[in-house]
Amino acid sequence: MSEGTTADGSPGVEGAGEDRSRRVERLHDLSQRVAGALGRQLPGLGHAIDQLLIVYMAGGHCLLEGVPGIGKTLLARGFSEALGQRFQRVQFTPDLMPSDVTGTNVFDPTAGAFHLVQGPIFTDILMADEINRTPPKTQSALLEGMQEKQVSIDGKTHRLPEGFFVVATQNPLEFEGTYPLPEAQVDRFLMRLVMQLPNAEAELELYRRAATGALAGWRRDDPVVASCLSVEEARALRLASGSVGVAEELLSYLLDLAAAVRESPHVELGPSPRGALSLLEAARAAAVLAGRDYVRPDDFKDLLDAVWGHRLVLAAESELEGHTGASILADAAARVPVPR
Repeated sequence: MSEGTTADGSPGVEGAGEDRSRRVERLHDLSQRVAGALGRQLPGLGHAIDQLLIVYMAGGHCLLEGVPGIGKTLLARGFSEALGQRFQRVQFTPDLMPSDVTGTNVFDPTAGAFHLVQGPIFTDILMADEINRTPPKTQSALLEGMQEKQVSIDGKTHRLPEGFFVVATQNPLEFEGTYPLPEAQVDRFLMRLVMQLPNAEAELELYRRAATGALAGWRRDDPVVASCLSVEEARALRLASGSVGVAEELLSYLLDLAAAVRESPHVELGPSPRGALSLLEAARAAAVLAGRDYVRPDDFKDLLDAVWGHRLVLAAESELEGHTGASILADAAARVPVPR
């Protein structure tokens, strides 16, 4: 059993647990500061804001899907502004080269030497817009940065900022002229966040603000929000999931969930150990967002589709029969006993 937790994952009474509780409370306050600032300026995006915070606090990267004009860029830019982090956006196109992302060495005739011109990947938060519109060679330029926090240029390794965070977008409707992401790259995204249209009330509020000139971020040079965290606070938030304890019984529950999905007759490829670890970190981050210093079984179940849905490869006949990743995951969650 994890230090400071009981069998059901609730906090224990040890001193270490109390220290962790205070730390999680501080991180929760930071997350609520960001969520509140963004929520006030981006009506209707509360769920997307919370999900993006979970990915960030879990130390992963996010694959963002949604129809054009739904606010994906606005959300990513506003998120970086709220955190006080540097932001770069790259529009991925068929002719984009790897060096357009990572940078290249340029000869300086005055100095008689080459010097590195850094690409947009050298930032805190990178938005890879329509990542599936560029060939795999350029897509792969992100892989090393996402996994190792470094890039290699002309055989030399260059470190990226410690909190480097990628928000990649895909249009779920248009597939002509696109290059589907390889499984290895999809697996690097901790979560896939599918943005939905806002409800009628939230959309009407957007119209009101646009009509009065008060819609934040509507103009490209108009900031969405003011920074509400210091550099140190943003760095602490990036590592927030590590402050949450997990009971041994819940680790076994996670293993059982992964096994149930892998053994499904409708699945050709289930979640890998890295996928299971991603769900663990996402659940811990969700606990921080909820103000808890412990994980509950529902934290796993609530995030199953977002963390594992894009990692599944379904059997061809199962897709023809109408099975979906979400339905298969829901069935697995229903069949695995919850620890008591």
